[in-house]
Amino acid sequence: MTSHKHDSSNRLVDTYNRMMDTIREAFDNTDTSDLTLQKALNEAKEQIVHLGEVTTDEAHEIGEYIKRDINDAAEYMMESSAEFSDWLKLDIEILERRIIDMFLSVADRTRLELEQFQTPPHKPHTYHSGEITGPGTLICTECGHQVAFVTTGEIKPCPECKNKRFQRAKSAKR
Repeated sequence: MTSHKHDSSNRLVDTYNRMMDTIREAFDNTDTSDLTLQKALNEAKEQIVHLGEVTTDEAHEIGEYIKRDINDAAEYMMESSAEFSDWLKLDIEILERRIIDMFLSVADRTRLELEQFQTPPHKPHTYHSGEITGPGTLICTECGHQVAFVTTGEIKPCPECKNKRFQRAKSAKR
């Protein structure tokens, strides 16, 4: 049973990355005035489901994770003058260049969309164990333990207190 769950989470992590690639390609290859994050995300979901790699429900769930992660990054970059590496709270040198480029290009485009509509900042998202997240640092809402993701991965319970809820770490430079 554990092996099956592990295989399933790896499949979902791979799907998250493929959907992010599709979104980035859409932004790179489409007139930016005609494309929004939601349109690109819908195309990525349709494509991945059409390929038969995940169900419609799984594609929707992963799409929500992607939207959450990109919106968090875009809002952070919009609210502060801090760098993307400050939001990640990771040494950017340890991340794969492809993941950095992919995440930055989509988050920056989303930041521009948010500025255009002057969307007020949302309350911080709560991340739960079992969900998939992109690179960055999460903080346990119970004990404050920081969990760093250098690549896309499945969120596990806090290794310190076994809590299952986290929030995205934000840099102190605001």
